[in-house]
Amino acid sequence: MTNDARATEVDSAITSPFLRACRGLEPQHTPVWFMRQAGRSLPEYLRIREGVPMLESCFRTDMVVEITMQPVRRHGVDAAIFFSDIVVPLKAIGVDLDIVAGTGPVVADPIRSVEQLSALRDLEPDDVTPITDAVRALVGELGDTPLIGFAGAPFTLASYLVEGGPSRDHRRTKALMYGDPDLWHALLGRIAAIAAQFLRLQVEAGASAVQLFDSWAGTLSPADYDTYVRPHSAAVLEAVADLDVPRIHFGVDTGELLSRMGEAGADVIGVDWRVPLADAIDRIGPDRAVQGNLDPTLLFAPTELLHARAAEIIDAGRAAKGHVFNLGHGVLPATDADALTRLVEFVHAYEPER
Repeated sequence: MTNDARATEVDSAITSPFLRACRGLEPQHTPVWFMRQAGRSLPEYLRIREGVPMLESCFRTDMVVEITMQPVRRHGVDAAIFFSDIVVPLKAIGVDLDIVAGTGPVVADPIRSVEQLSALRDLEPDDVTPITDAVRALVGELGDTPLIGFAGAPFTLASYLVEGGPSRDHRRTKALMYGDPDLWHALLGRIAAIAAQFLRLQVEAGASAVQLFDSWAGTLSPADYDTYVRPHSAAVLEAVADLDVPRIHFGVDTGELLSRMGEAGADVIGVDWRVPLADAIDRIGPDRAVQGNLDPTLLFAPTELLHARAAEIIDAGRAAKGHVFNLGHGVLPATDADALTRLVEFVHAYEPER
């Protein structure tokens, strides 16, 4: 059998529309999942989380499994996103942090010196046993539906560690980045290693794809991204390249960085709603699939308008190597869950213009 024949045989064995689109193969229908679909808007999520702190829920195997499954059961999405938080691996290695309701991650001892880097040790399998147990359980429950593992990108995690919490201007983060580049690169190097270890453990436990999530990369200029950030995001993606699962890279407000994010090595580039998908595809280039990019607030619009905008995105996605329909950021908490279900049904049934 020739190499081409083997490749064709492997391609034909991939039946998941999500995995086919990620790999640039023709799917049976446009696949769809939603960032932050695990939780947020679902009443069943609010019930199970009642009285349980966010980080505690991320380390409880039974809760992770149930919350991850909820949107798959309700909406019929083409992939499950693992219920977790980007700071989980940092918490797992002993960083003193918490997720404060209404604020976000808060770090007790922000990193401002080289001596503090010792707190960022390698992530070991025993650190996240409840999490990898959840992955294994989910793979059994999901059957043919792929599970997406995820991790926070080095810049975003560094920002939380340096600022001590969320920041509007990332002043301390950029001051360290510009003022002490040696410490900066050492810090991001450590974070990149931890993020890669977290992704690898999820895939080895059964995840079928991974997403590297960069909440704050959009605060950077293209030149600063190239110099201070892209090498470290690339290191995370490269560290799991041998696992042969699709790697998705998504950043918020990163329209000016899309081509550079593609160059960091992901197979799929997530696009937020601020850039028309056709323009994003031109910036990313023909070698990578795309994910996105409906404005999450359109789920509050009349159904006719919502579906018309979704159709425009699906049509534009035909120009990419592959297209996974998604929001341009996460599901908003006040979203009507039934609107999400109807949107999934619309995307699955829609026939793009050819």
